[in-house]
Amino acid sequence: MGDVMTVTGPVAADDLGVTLPHEHVFLDLTREYRGNGLLNDADLAATELQRYADAGGRTIVDVTTGGLRGDPAGLRVMSERTGLQIVRGAGFYRRAYFPPELDELSTDAVTDLIVREIEEGTDGVRAGIIGEIGCDRFISAVEERSFRAAARAHRRTGLTITTHAARWPVGTAQLDLLAEEGVDPGRVVIGHCDMVPDHDYHLAIARRGAWVQFDTVQGVHEWDTEQRLGWLRSLADHGFLDRVLLSQDVCLRSDYASMGGPGYVYVVTEFADRLKEAGFDEADVRRLLVDNPRRMLTGR
Repeated sequence: MGDVMTVTGPVAADDLGVTLPHEHVFLDLTREYRGNGLLNDADLAATELQRYADAGGRTIVDVTTGGLRGDPAGLRVMSERTGLQIVRGAGFYRRAYFPPELDELSTDAVTDLIVREIEEGTDGVRAGIIGEIGCDRFISAVEERSFRAAARAHRRTGLTITTHAARWPVGTAQLDLLAEEGVDPGRVVIGHCDMVPDHDYHLAIARRGAWVQFDTVQGVHEWDTEQRLGWLRSLADHGFLDRVLLSQDVCLRSDYASMGGPGYVYVVTEFADRLKEAGFDEADVRRLLVDNPRRMLTGR
């Protein structure tokens, strides 16, 4: 099935195992969340990641992109400390976090930057996915350039694109824009779908063949958990369970298990149990946690 590039080198697709497709290890969201938005404690990060490894996790996709102050070399250290396989993202996050020089570059110049992260990397740490790239309620002009550059980088490298589409049903516009650049929707993950309480939107994305990602599954409020379980049951009943991805989107200190949050383990432990209680069998859970992420990353 081919290889997937991780921060320590290529890994055979069949060896990816249980995979979280949308998480963060090191990043800086302090402009919005002050100290709670700064993940920069390596020992704490290792403790949190080890919980996931001990729960059977094998791979984690870190979608920290340009403007979020990620740490590629630090990801390699985390992989070596915990034994986890970490896939790093390339590209640029959203307008509020874009580096100023991005507005001075052409679409093709931005494409070249993304491709360089994929083919050469930073500190020798190469990317294995494009994104998360995103916008808020609308796609701004500079965000359009970022999306078009991501699409062109995808066409040059074959890597999957994963997006940020929180709170507003902007994923359909993102798909339209990427399709204009010749991207197959089957190679696109629309992120934060579970933050948009419109199930027709989820179904519309699935019907277009894109990935519907429920990546803020954190179990903090029972209402949210029950809602997500209902949406998943509907997607399964419509024949779209093979287009669904699950993750927690750990991006704040308060998301850590050490701080009382879900950590990186909730989806693969408590939520997996809730899925079974809701009538999903072992094969369904494996599809969501192992098979779908593998197919998403490889395009196969």
